[in-house]
Amino acid sequence: MDDDRRQETFRALLRAQPVWDTDLPVFDPADAPDEPLPLFHRWFAEAVAAGQPEPHTMTLATVDDQGRPDVRTLMLHDADAHGWHFASHATSRKGRQLAARPEAALGFYWAAQGRAVRLRGGVRTAGAEESDADLRVRSTGALASALVGRQSEVLGSAGELAEASAAAWDRARREPDAEAPTWTAYTLVPDEAEFFQGDARRQHVRLRYRREGALWVRELLWP
Repeated sequence: MDDDRRQETFRALLRAQPVWDTDLPVFDPADAPDEPLPLFHRWFAEAVAAGQPEPHTMTLATVDDQGRPDVRTLMLHDADAHGWHFASHATSRKGRQLAARPEAALGFYWAAQGRAVRLRGGVRTAGAEESDADLRVRSTGALASALVGRQSEVLGSAGELAEASAAAWDRARREPDAEAPTWTAYTLVPDEAEFFQGDARRQHVRLRYRREGALWVRELLWP
């Protein structure tokens, strides 16, 4: 297949994909709470009930030292009055970027209900004790992954990874309290949060919370 036909095949496939071919919930922003956290908790529970795969998966956006954006997928660890929590190695690319510029954005997309949530704000880096506690409540596999370390470094071969991973799994099983020194917990403290509810007629609802001092201002946005 030549390049032109390959491109046309891709475009046809792309355009054939359905968008929200299911009944979408109705979101009345007048009934939304005064702060974003309770609404996030509600929408997360509704995403789980709707069968959304891995609703705790999110995208994290940061910028490098030249101001170029970077994005990756990771897991939400918690969302509470302190902020939205995640973790990584301080020596990873995102860890280095957050150390240089502690600001970020998070994005959730729950296709089962045509919903998305965006947050952005400053990022707080936890100390060793809090970071260690974050790792302790996770699975053996998570500990093994943390023990492998070297995240974002160039990998010489798949065999090198397999050997390091096997050793890390073995240690994680033998030492469930093993330390991963570079493992670091982070908290995004949002100053802006947007809740998007898709609509089949494209009359989408966008509710933005914007922090002003100790209070949140709610405002609707054009879709």
